[in-house]
Amino acid sequence: MPYIRFVPEEEAEGELARLYEEARKRAGKVFHIVQAASLAPRQLRASMGIYREIMFGVSPLSRAQREMIAVAVSRANACHY
Repeated sequence: MPYIRFVPEEEAEGELARLYEEARKRAGKVFHIVQAASLAPRQLRASMGIYREIMFGVSPLSRAQREMIAVAVSRANACHY
C-alpha cells in the first residue's frame, strides 16, 4: 500500500487551512484526495479550480452527464473517487 505524506487538518495553516475550510463547507469533510495535495497548497487551489470549471462551468454537457463520465472513468481506473 502506498504512503502519501500530507498535512493533517489540525496542523493546517494559512492558505491550506483556508482550502481545508472551503472543502469542509462544500462537502462536510476534507476528503483524502484533497489531503493528498496538501503539501502544495497553490497547486491544490489550482486543481480545485480546474475541477469546479469542469464540473460546474458552461458546457454542452449537463451536470448529470459530467458526473456519469467521472464515475465511468473512476471505475475504469479502479479508483473509488
